[in-house]
Amino acid sequence: MTDVVIIGSGPVGLFMAALLLQEGVDVTVLEQRTGPEPHSRAIGIHPPALEALARIGVAEELVRRGVPIRHGLAISGGATLAEMSFAGVSQRFPFVLSLPQGSTEAVLAQRVLGLDPAALRRGVRVMGLHDDGHGVTVEACLGGRAVSVRARLVIGADGVRSVARAAFGAPLRCRNYPDRYLMGDFADGTGFGPAAVLFLAPGGIVESFPLPGMLRRWVVRLGSAGATPDAVWLAREIRRRTDIPVDAGSNSMLSGFGVRSRLVRRMVIGRGILIGDAAHEISPIGGQGMNLGWLDALALAPLVPAAVAGSGSGLPAFERNRRRRAARAVRQAEINMALGRPLRGGLLAARDGAVAAVAAFPAANRLVARRFTMQ
Repeated sequence: MTDVVIIGSGPVGLFMAALLLQEGVDVTVLEQRTGPEPHSRAIGIHPPALEALARIGVAEELVRRGVPIRHGLAISGGATLAEMSFAGVSQRFPFVLSLPQGSTEAVLAQRVLGLDPAALRRGVRVMGLHDDGHGVTVEACLGGRAVSVRARLVIGADGVRSVARAAFGAPLRCRNYPDRYLMGDFADGTGFGPAAVLFLAPGGIVESFPLPGMLRRWVVRLGSAGATPDAVWLAREIRRRTDIPVDAGSNSMLSGFGVRSRLVRRMVIGRGILIGDAAHEISPIGGQGMNLGWLDALALAPLVPAAVAGSGSGLPAFERNRRRRAARAVRQAEINMALGRPLRGGLLAARDGAVAAVAAFPAANRLVARRFTMQ
């Protein structure tokens, strides 16, 4: 019998494990992957998440590895419409940190293993969960051999295709969106340095973010017509919409994605709790998903010792609060996507005018900066 089994060793599961281990909770993390994920979709770490990550002593190392984005630009037709500073969003972390998810996971895994070298078990595929009211039996497969782990509490942090969510039978509220995007990482020859840039092109938004190693991530909203998802096409489309040349041969990551939202109607089911993408899938536009999961873990951690002991008195309030925060993140993501859709004529001019008007008022600029950074 272990206190807590965490299913999934992504950024959220590892952070949850570290929070609990340093408080003396017995934790076992089960991960199906045998090694780190090579492709990194999530790159943005917002100030509230950095404050949370400081609780386990990894924030400084993450900042050392990443690129602090201290301001952003909105450009339309080659002209800068607005500039947003993040200087006032946080006293300790006045920036959004850009760091590939793989690097973030490596730092978190090192912290977990430093707290308990036996806590993380890779290559374990969870097959089923059985909650008898006194504990949960986790049925799994390791190297073709059936194994089981008994825990007083199971936390599902295993992502959008969550096995834990399916096993606990958590009902979902689902919505699909028509928006599709293609993103890729290329050598950075733009001269924008550590700034994030949004190109408000008539054919759809183009986002550009700095990465460590003199790289830059580009995210392009696709039109309704089908496109060949390769680096050459993406480089050409970036040039067409922004007039910025990109070397297709320097591409190091390419990924296309659609957008949907998935919110569980219950995060707490018996002795099972869902957090992160297992509980709420948010549009990647705006970079909220990973951060939202970390804040789930931060809110849950103080309640776990009592839940392990059989008292879940604080869990209903946790569930209400985190579901409300997830719903708000979905609404913010919908606004972000709407601003980036193709526009023509008067609608395009109205959008650009509104962006410029907000930037002209310092109070409005600060408010938008706080919302953008999940404050």
